[in-house]
Amino acid sequence: MQNNVLKRDWRHWTVAVTGINARAENPGPGMAVARCLMEHPEFRGRVVGLAYDALDAGLYAREYFAASYLIPYPSAGDEVLLERLEIVHDLESIDAIIPCLDSEMQNFIRLRGPLADMGIKMLIPSRDQFTMRAKDHLVELCHRVDIAVPKTKIVTDPGFFDSPGSEGFQYPLIVKGIFYDATIVRSAAEAKIAFGSLVQKWGYPCLVQSLIPGDELNLAGLGDGTGKLAGHVTMRKRAITEKGKAWAGVTVVDQAMLDVAEKLVGALLWRGPLEVEAIRGEDGRIYLIEINPRFPSWIYLSKAVERNLPVAVLKLLNNQSDLALSPPRPGFFFIRHAQELVLDLAAFESVLMTGRSPRAEPASDITSLNKFTA
Repeated sequence: MQNNVLKRDWRHWTVAVTGINARAENPGPGMAVARCLMEHPEFRGRVVGLAYDALDAGLYAREYFAASYLIPYPSAGDEVLLERLEIVHDLESIDAIIPCLDSEMQNFIRLRGPLADMGIKMLIPSRDQFTMRAKDHLVELCHRVDIAVPKTKIVTDPGFFDSPGSEGFQYPLIVKGIFYDATIVRSAAEAKIAFGSLVQKWGYPCLVQSLIPGDELNLAGLGDGTGKLAGHVTMRKRAITEKGKAWAGVTVVDQAMLDVAEKLVGALLWRGPLEVEAIRGEDGRIYLIEINPRFPSWIYLSKAVERNLPVAVLKLLNNQSDLALSPPRPGFFFIRHAQELVLDLAAFESVLMTGRSPRAEPASDITSLNKFTA
C-alpha cells in the first residue's frame, strides 16, 4: 500500500521524454529535460528515453535514462506510435510523457485520450491551440492580440524569390521550414536552394520573413491551461549555430518580453511548455518570430536559476499549485559544448536489433520490440 501511495506523487513517477538527440547544430530538448528531472533533489523516480534514431545520444546516456527505446518516426502516424507506447508502458509503467519535438506533437495530441486511459499523463496543448500558434497562422494571431511581427509570407512557389520587392520584401530574408530550420538568404539563388532543401525535408509550405536587426530573445514558459503563465525563464542569445540555434546565452529580466508571452498564453489558453522567440528591434519594440510548442534545448538553464520548468510540469500534472519557483535571476550565462559518449559496439548493435538500450529491463516479448527496430 505504501508503494502505491508514493507512486501517485510526482517525485516517484516514471517519466518518458522524447527528443533525446544531441546533434551539435540543432540538439533536441530531451537530454536537457532529463537532466532537469534527474538533478532535482526531490525527484526519486525514473526517466525513460524515447528516441527516433539509433544514433540519438540519449539512448546511451545512462546517468539520465534508466532505459531508452526506439519509437517510430512521426510520419508513421499515431496508431503505430500508440502500439509502440503500449509495449514500452507494459515494460516500464510510465506515469507521464514530456514530448519535446514539434513534429511529433500532433500525434501525441491525437493520443491524449488513449494514453490517459492507460494512466499516462501529459501537459500538452489542444489541437486548436497547436494550430493557432503555428508559423502559418502566426501573423493572424499577432494581429489579434496586438503584438508586432515581421512581415511574413507563406510561399509554395520558388518563383517568388526572383522579385520579392513586388510584394514588399527585400533581401536579406529568412526562409523557414514549416516545422524546423531557418536560413538567412541574400539573393534569389540562395533563397531557392534553401527553399528546395526545406521543402524536401519538411514539406510545403515554407515561410519567408523580413529580417529584423536587433537582439534575439527567447522565453521558455509553461502555460497552466487557464490562460496563466505558470513559470518562465528568458535569455538573450550570445552565440548561435548555422541554423540559428542558441550556442551561448545569458538570462535576462525583460518585462516587455514577459508581457508578450503573457498575452500569447492568455489568448491561446496554452497548456504545457512553450518557447517564445522574438527580436528586440533597433526601435526598441518586441517582434515575435515564432512560438514553439515545447521546451527549448537550453531548458537546463531553468534548473540553473532555480526555476526548474520540467519539474514544474510534473507538479502541475500532480495537481500541485505551489511550483516553488525562485524569482527570475538575470546574469547567468550558458555555453554549449560537445561531449563524447563512449560505449561498447555491442550496445549500439543491441539498439539496432532490439529497439531498446541495453539498460532497459529484459523485454517480456522481444519479438514485439523487434518489429519497431529502425
